[in-house]
Amino acid sequence: MKLYFHPASTTSRVVQMFAVDQGVALDHQVVDLFTGEHLQPHFAGINPNCLVPVLEDGDFRLTECSAIVKYLADKAGSPAYPKDLQARARVNEMMDWFNANIYKDLGYGLIYPQVFPNHKRPGDAVQAGTLAWARDKSRGWLKTLDAHLIGPDKAFLCGNSITLADYLGAEMIALLGMIGDDLAAYPNIRRWMGHMQALPGWAPVHEVINGFAGSLKGQTFVTA
Repeated sequence: MKLYFHPASTTSRVVQMFAVDQGVALDHQVVDLFTGEHLQPHFAGINPNCLVPVLEDGDFRLTECSAIVKYLADKAGSPAYPKDLQARARVNEMMDWFNANIYKDLGYGLIYPQVFPNHKRPGDAVQAGTLAWARDKSRGWLKTLDAHLIGPDKAFLCGNSITLADYLGAEMIALLGMIGDDLAAYPNIRRWMGHMQALPGWAPVHEVINGFAGSLKGQTFVTA
């Protein structure tokens, strides 16, 4: 199986972390987002959305990181995507919560417009308004995640065993590190992220994005 990806892509790292941690073998092909390779006709023929990741399994292609990790988990029989109907529904619920709620406001609203020039809003007033709105919304989601969805007792999002929801959610929350937010206001999230960052695959998968984050040190950001 081949994964078209880029190490600076949040959604690519979701798939990478799952595959590394669960022992799923993938061939990797970098699609260079910084040179616009994803916008070229060749890659548009692979994914007309012009986005990574894309999984290729023979003549079968699959986009969207949530769908990809579910497919890989089922193919590998991974316990990270439980077979029990209600346990699986809980994992799906958490993955949908991250995709529909916090990633929209935290990633695309607060962080990406500050660190990636192509996401910056047109004009200072629009940029400031976007960041203020996204900061307030993100704080609400983070409080819910900290106090209710994780709480003081669970090691992972759906209990005491790692699931697909953890691989997806941790990548979105880890984005806060790029703007210097250490999660001190959210102790339960911080504890959960400590479990995720202790996984053996975390450091190699995050080497590139951590280097990029290092280049941003010293800048002032609106944080959550």
